[in-house]
Amino acid sequence: MPQSPDPGTAAATASQQIDTGHFKAAEATITKALATPNLTLAQQQTLLFQRERMRRIHLDFKLDTAAAKARLRKQIPDLTDAEFATWDAAGLLEKQVIDGQTLYFNRAPANLFRLSAEARARRQKQTPFNDGPNEVLNDHHRAIRAAAEQTDSSSVLPMREEVTQTLTVRADAVPAGETLRAWLPFPREITGQQENVQLVAHAPEAFATRPSDALQRTVYLEQKAVAGQPTVFSVTWQATLYGRDFNIDPSKVVRAPITPALKPFVEERAPHIVFTEAMRAYSKKVVGNETNPYRIAQKLFAAVDTIPWAGAREYSTLSNISDYTLHAGHGDCGEQTLLLLTLLRMNGIPARWQSGWMFSDGTYNNIHDWGQVYLAPYGWVPVDVTFGRLNGDAKLEYFYLGGLDAYRVAFNDDFSQPFVPAKTFPRSETVDSQRGEVEWKGGNLYFDQWDYDFNWHRVDASRGDATAHR
Repeated sequence: MPQSPDPGTAAATASQQIDTGHFKAAEATITKALATPNLTLAQQQTLLFQRERMRRIHLDFKLDTAAAKARLRKQIPDLTDAEFATWDAAGLLEKQVIDGQTLYFNRAPANLFRLSAEARARRQKQTPFNDGPNEVLNDHHRAIRAAAEQTDSSSVLPMREEVTQTLTVRADAVPAGETLRAWLPFPREITGQQENVQLVAHAPEAFATRPSDALQRTVYLEQKAVAGQPTVFSVTWQATLYGRDFNIDPSKVVRAPITPALKPFVEERAPHIVFTEAMRAYSKKVVGNETNPYRIAQKLFAAVDTIPWAGAREYSTLSNISDYTLHAGHGDCGEQTLLLLTLLRMNGIPARWQSGWMFSDGTYNNIHDWGQVYLAPYGWVPVDVTFGRLNGDAKLEYFYLGGLDAYRVAFNDDFSQPFVPAKTFPRSETVDSQRGEVEWKGGNLYFDQWDYDFNWHRVDASRGDATAHR
């Protein structure tokens, strides 16, 4: 009699089959394993998530070759097949071969213009990218440095912000009368970075639980769906946000003793922080014989900064994000950050995750990920490798290795952490928590079933005025 497959082994096999584009084989593996007697709920959900991962990948990869070319021709009307083939062969158009069919990432055509100067030059209309104002050196960075030097403080220029975040489930996403459970991100209280966090309002008014102090902090709300109507959840909060600048002197940095509190932050944490052989080789090439922890961090920061930013696949579809970023030739903020955290930890330098939202004095706002690195004697200091080196002033070039602008809020001090109260079904975003999450008794609602928004304004208590943004 054939032996039933081990559910854990089957899940790992299915994951590998998915990564190599063998979805039919993965489905067969999952189906067989789900028939195993006496599966625990956890084992069943692990297997079912691999099936869900395939569905999510198909949502991210919808373009066949003809459709990818058609997208590019909206900006390069006279695109030739030879040009497309050249960029494709260079790996500049992200794709997957799924059961023999080549499918391109939905954002690959747009990403090409970030990855290739040649492609950018071929655009019929040259338009700037919509990047954040603090990604280039500006007066805000200069003001933070000046204030930090004048006050001898690493936390300066506080701003009081009021934010309303909204999660709107589309009409009839679930049957009328069913209860929707929603988790909306909420700022963590972080001394010197963001303080005096206050819950101002929430909708619906009924509360299931107050904001927890979980490492991925949320407000939990419930509401019944009404036929033909969207279901809207919202949270309004205020917080005082600080610019940060430790203005690190490399000569003062020493190797930190790895205490029990720091130990988790120099260790691997599968699946997304793994010290692979390829990672070790890359680290050795970058770090060389350097021994000063700051200089090691600086070298790694500069190396990861050379990896261009590009729009990312949903994190839940990736089996190892740091390894993916090392080989993909591009990455978004979370992917770049996880790569840097892995490299820092590999070199015995404690490093950890932060993420939330960034905004501006204008209309720009976006979800964003960054991190922290422990450098003795300074302690935990910010690091944002996506904003990277700032050109134009040698003294501020490495501002984001030990400094942070005030135009951001952190909801998370770690990744892939459980919510309070716990979510029943696997999350839409299994790594981060910025847009929110929602489910009902029938399962999780994915990003294609709801929308989100972020609105903010400055609160000036001394003048009693506010400037609104959306």
